[in-house]
Amino acid sequence: MRRIILASQSPRRQELLHRIGLEPFDILVPQADESYDPALPPQEIVAAISAKKASAAAVLCESDALIIAADTMVFLDDKRLGKPRDEAEAFAMLSALTGREHLVCTGVTARCGKQVWTEVESTAVRFAPLTSAQIRWYISTGECMDKAGAYGIQGRGALLVESIRGDYFNVMGLPVRRLSRMLTAFGVDLLA
Repeated sequence: MRRIILASQSPRRQELLHRIGLEPFDILVPQADESYDPALPPQEIVAAISAKKASAAAVLCESDALIIAADTMVFLDDKRLGKPRDEAEAFAMLSALTGREHLVCTGVTARCGKQVWTEVESTAVRFAPLTSAQIRWYISTGECMDKAGAYGIQGRGALLVESIRGDYFNVMGLPVRRLSRMLTAFGVDLLA
């Protein structure tokens, strides 16, 4: 079996690959240019960055390795919400999200040699109306500080979410069903 490489240091992506049985895999975190034109639609931004990550990883490993790269971003009114720099920024992000719907987009790239396939998954997430005290409580858990949009749906952040339309795992950072379909083109069938 060829070597599988996850071009990401995200513990959530690693956990999801383990959950779906895509093992063994190695982790490689390449330095990739993650700049983008903010005028682009969210889906094009994450697609371009995931492709850049896969390309950066490809120059660091053997040509027959199967590389999986992803980039997840949170958008509110087409404005990107990254990882908060401090608690004040986390409070501002979560306050902006309260009672509203936002979009979580993940670009996923699978690459082996010159064969490259990139797709995008988008999930709409609606936050419940939250009080300032509830937002401060969530921030006090520390869970929000390393997460795009200042929340993690797989942890206590689930308490903030009223509903989702789309792939739950996409909100965690990797749309596993879409990835599974993509991998069949590379001879990896996780359902066999």
